[in-house]
Amino acid sequence: MNQAAEISSIKVGLPEVFKALGDPLRFSIVRLMQQDSFGVLELCELFEVRQPAMSHHLKVMVEAGLLRSRREGNSLFYRRILPDQSDSAVALKSLFSLVDAVDIAPDTLAGLATLRKNRTQQSLAFFQKNSGRFRDQQDLIAGYGEYGKAIEEAVKALPSEKKLWVEVGSGEGELLAALHQDFDRVLALDISADLLARAKSQVGNAKNIDFKLSELTAESHPQQADLVSCNMVLHHVASPADLISAMAETLKPNGFLLLSDLCSHDQEWARESCGDIWLGFDRDELFELAEKANLRIQSEQYLALRNGFRVQILIFEKLNGE
Repeated sequence: MNQAAEISSIKVGLPEVFKALGDPLRFSIVRLMQQDSFGVLELCELFEVRQPAMSHHLKVMVEAGLLRSRREGNSLFYRRILPDQSDSAVALKSLFSLVDAVDIAPDTLAGLATLRKNRTQQSLAFFQKNSGRFRDQQDLIAGYGEYGKAIEEAVKALPSEKKLWVEVGSGEGELLAALHQDFDRVLALDISADLLARAKSQVGNAKNIDFKLSELTAESHPQQADLVSCNMVLHHVASPADLISAMAETLKPNGFLLLSDLCSHDQEWARESCGDIWLGFDRDELFELAEKANLRIQSEQYLALRNGFRVQILIFEKLNGE
């Protein structure tokens, strides 16, 4: 059953929902999952609960229609359900809004910061170890030559100014080399010094590109960019929701966010061989995160690759006046 059919088949019963949320721990878990998704063991660590008890609580919330699970290799990850358009789902959205008005406990926030730091360090350690083999690793899944032309054409067709482009995760610089001349200024970010050096080599003596060893934060260039791109990066990121929100904050009103990444898959070997944290993303999941960041879809493409993977190329526009 696909994700949309699975969600639409869930009939949310408010008595069951209120019963599930009546437990303080379950309430705190639903609050924590406002945007992010978590594995069972991560939740056990965050809330200092043994795995059998945590699994029971998660089962209750799934059966009540509050959470959904997704298998990431050998692990189950949980996040909030995507409500449909039914009357009960509208009530559930309102209930989520009430839950989100409650502050997350300080010790849980501290644990969450540590968890995300560990995820980021895991990804950084992989790229520090494998930067010399980056292209070979990428080609195992999706080489730039298989989808790059579609991205380049989509960006060139955008009806926007091209004063500032922020690329989040420059990699070896293929996209920079193809598109930097279309923009007045380009800011290329990466957390790997070796990959930044390779990107610099890729673009030669380009004068309009600034390279920065950094993650993106909303404070970096608030509401300045005409385009922010995130090409095959999101599945390496500790919190995709936080990054999408930061990229949206970096855009001008009516600016564009380019997300190209893998569709959801079950090829667990990608974690060890390619440093992936997430095994791709469902379309509805990315659309949900984009909507929360005040972005609307402008175009979408899906490309099948030779090795069983699929790439999604999504361009979102930031709504005006926000």
